[in-house]
Amino acid sequence: MSKNKNLIKIKKPKNINTIFGLPAKTYTDHEFWKKECNTVLSNGWLFVGFVHELLKAGDVIPVFIANKPILIVKNSSNEINAFHNVCSHRCLKLVDEKKNVGKAIRCPYHSWTYDLEGKLKAAPHIGGTNRHKPKGFNFLDHGLKPIRIHIWHDWIFVNLNGKAKKFSDYAKPLIKKFEDIDFKKLKYAATLDFGKINSNWKFLIENFIEPYHVQFVHKSTTNQPLKDHYTIVDGICYGSGINVKEEDEKNSNALSVTSRYLSLFPNFIIANYFPNQIGVYLNIPISPGETIQKRIIYTSDGKSMTEEESNTAKKIWWSVHKEDHKMCERLQEGRSSPASEQGGLLSPHWEKGVQAFQKLIINATMKNSKLKKGRKNV
Repeated sequence: MSKNKNLIKIKKPKNINTIFGLPAKTYTDHEFWKKECNTVLSNGWLFVGFVHELLKAGDVIPVFIANKPILIVKNSSNEINAFHNVCSHRCLKLVDEKKNVGKAIRCPYHSWTYDLEGKLKAAPHIGGTNRHKPKGFNFLDHGLKPIRIHIWHDWIFVNLNGKAKKFSDYAKPLIKKFEDIDFKKLKYAATLDFGKINSNWKFLIENFIEPYHVQFVHKSTTNQPLKDHYTIVDGICYGSGINVKEEDEKNSNALSVTSRYLSLFPNFIIANYFPNQIGVYLNIPISPGETIQKRIIYTSDGKSMTEEESNTAKKIWWSVHKEDHKMCERLQEGRSSPASEQGGLLSPHWEKGVQAFQKLIINATMKNSKLKKGRKNV
């Protein structure tokens, strides 16, 4: 970056309808990525997983997100907790794969052992041969380091720095937009695991929340004219929606259904589709140019999908997402060009959500920096 690593040079808009997006370095630069991990992805509630994937006590899911290894654990009381995924002894990453650990989490290096509540239970020979509990060594002081966690229906959120608002206050703009849906009736229907996508996580969010691309990128998989879309911006919640006159109730061909596509800052994505589908996306930022993505499909009326309905939904959404991923990867590649150094342009009409999202990125990463005193951008 520039001599001042906190400074991002922003191109000044010429008029109200000329809006520049984030500079290329915000998608490619490792120094900016580090700052983003410690601000954008740490200050608020970060989406990290699904409750239904933790079936019984002892189930653990390691997640490497925002440059940090964390561990999601179902404890002996069937509660879900989150910890930093490192041993208190030498800071080895404790768990490296999804599994059931039984009643304890054991470090493979020196066998320090923790219960499912994160308490240190054993530190073999720490004081010498057969001296497992030396005088002055308090086990209660050396358990796993907890991470603030909140469970909202099937979705697991963490706040890495512990400074976020209460979740119900933080997520209020999104929650109120789903007052017409009883989330208690959600039923798991299918999983689409896309694995690694060679794109910055922000491109995946930005692509999802703007309808501008739909009739061009998805012309073979959707039938939702651009003119019928509308945008949504409400604080840290943004996205788009569409109302169609004739619903494709079977979703058998190109999608043509009334829908809402919403995101909660920074990385939670949820969409609902007529008459009874909810889709939730887990986007895990792992580096400036890599994101892991998974989508879960639910029914929202308490009914279950048949195998045929599930397979149809998976086939359609797999195709739609692959079309999006191709665009996001090409957006990432485009940021290596000097022509993209100052950022691209945003539609003042269709990309209002992208503009709102990018402003939140700037506000989080550039607080107290020269950017606040510099030229205006998104």
